[in-house]
Amino acid sequence: MATATVENVNHLFEARNLGKDYQSGDSVVQAIRNMDFYIDDGEFVSIMGQSGSGKSTLLSIMGGLNHPSRGQMVVDSLDLYQLTSEQRADFRSEYIGIIFLSFQLISYLTVLENIKLPMAITGIKAKKQDEMARSVLGKVGLAGKADRLPDQLSGGEQERVAIARAIVNNPPILLADEPTGNLDSATSEEIMKLLQQLNKEGQTIIMVTHNPDTCSYSSRTIEVKDGNCYLQ
Repeated sequence: MATATVENVNHLFEARNLGKDYQSGDSVVQAIRNMDFYIDDGEFVSIMGQSGSGKSTLLSIMGGLNHPSRGQMVVDSLDLYQLTSEQRADFRSEYIGIIFLSFQLISYLTVLENIKLPMAITGIKAKKQDEMARSVLGKVGLAGKADRLPDQLSGGEQERVAIARAIVNNPPILLADEPTGNLDSATSEEIMKLLQQLNKEGQTIIMVTHNPDTCSYSSRTIEVKDGNCYLQ
């Protein structure tokens, strides 16, 4: 394995000397020691590593949710953490969809209402929101489940709702944190094929995983180990 390096060209994502420390009592834990890598527009990249390796911390930094301790995260030529918090929120709203590990669906909202949540601050009219939400619901194969509550769905169906919510605004970048972590192997395969299809339709997908099998669905893998990253 060779250490990942950033080439002198414009990439969609560029990590430059990236580091993240956490205070733990009297000591400092380096979740990310020093990372340099790039991801290009239209790629489907797996970030693979064991629990505690720093991969989820890295994904949160890439999503504008977690300020690094040092270095830069450059997205489409923007230094993400030189922006104000309001500018980063606008950036996330326009450019990034996030699929969280634990789905994070609101239990008392219907499937359709959950999917519409990212559109709450967009100013899109209610009728158009319904149309957009039903469209992505059909895309993920749940057209008949719009009025169900999350606990009336299987784990795989809940994951599909989480994906639909992440893509409803048609963001160019999709960040997925262990999207098959709570699913059986057959359902995992269905979800991975759905992500592959979204990638073929033009979305850049960056997926965190601890499972080498899911990496086969992506075009490239970055391995994270002990706070460092390597190209496979």
